Amino acid sequence: MDEYAEIRQLAAQVAREVYEPMAESLDISRTPISKEERLRLGELGFLGIAHPVEYGGSGAPLEQALVVIEEIAKVCRPAAFQVFESNTGPAQVLTHLGSEEQRRRWLPDIISGEKTMAVAISEPDAGSAATDIRTAAKEVDGQLVINGSKRWISNGGEADQYLVYCRLSDEPGAKGIGAVVVDKGTPGFTFGAAERLMGFRGIPSADLYFDNVEVPIENVVVPAGSFGKLFRIFSIERMGNTTMSLAIGQAALDKTLKYVQEREQFGKQLVEFQSIQVMLADMILQVESTRLLRDQAAASATETGTPDPLKVSLAKCAANEMAKRVTDLAMQIHGGNGYTEEYGLERLHRDAHGWAIAGGTPTMQRIRIVSEALGRKFDQRR
Repeated sequence: MDEYAEIRQLAAQVAREVYEPMAESLDISRTPISKEERLRLGELGFLGIAHPVEYGGSGAPLEQALVVIEEIAKVCRPAAFQVFESNTGPAQVLTHLGSEEQRRRWLPDIISGEKTMAVAISEPDAGSAATDIRTAAKEVDGQLVINGSKRWISNGGEADQYLVYCRLSDEPGAKGIGAVVVDKGTPGFTFGAAERLMGFRGIPSADLYFDNVEVPIENVVVPAGSFGKLFRIFSIERMGNTTMSLAIGQAALDKTLKYVQEREQFGKQLVEFQSIQVMLADMILQVESTRLLRDQAAASATETGTPDPLKVSLAKCAANEMAKRVTDLAMQIHGGNGYTEEYGLERLHRDAHGWAIAGGTPTMQRIRIVSEALGRKFDQRR
């Protein structure tokens, strides 16, 4: 029995009727969904599923939010990204680590869709090596003054607020890192040109620049020395990422299962050829095994509020690589049709590569898998 059948059905209906018709145009124009559409998602309750009731959320389990992300992401990643960002993104840092005042100040607008919040971690010289970040915030006359830059920021330039990982003390490595919220429009806070990415179109990406940006001390969500706590919460974001990849793989599989029963060659349906059956079986096996890993990781969040890091890395690594392989197989089975924009498979394939890079690559997840399984840390700098 599917305990989330009702919200799954609603999300699938909204995806099919509202977002599927606009998905291709958003990809071509590289534009995000409108604020009006984001507010629609808020009104439906989709943006606050995994947040507490007292701030406008539903107080539901993470699994419920993942259901909605998946159903919308099957047809329109830019729309699903809004649900992803609000339920599994930086707002979860506010819910888990922010003060009561901060939660009341920021969460209601995120949950309603009135505002969006992006996370800013990576820098030009600090991608996978996140603890190498140099952006720093110094206290000056009761204010924080931020200087530095950020790179590969999803929703960069579009989001209203940014949870910025930065150095809040002179302690080296992870010990000096914390997080502070910076509002768009703050003097000295500017953006680079929008990136022209292979996929992720409709999900803006741009550099962030901080030139003596002043923010109140009250905007510090996580003080220096709490990098470990930040990355435990980031496991929730990786669950959203896993679900995006799962949705892409499932969509490619669904399209292909339909196609092989409609398309005929040499006088019979494609599905009757043994070579096609072997490819289909591989696709089904990869999608279903990924789903089990994702569900196992999501279930591990019920007791602590954050999922088990090992289970998350297993799920994300499997999902990211599955989406690339399954979309590639789908394109092969579709032949020339798979290489056209009309069938939507090339868009799925392009997006699959983007989600595999975001939030920690499969290579980095493999390192985390071994580290978590053995209970050891490995210094990649030596």
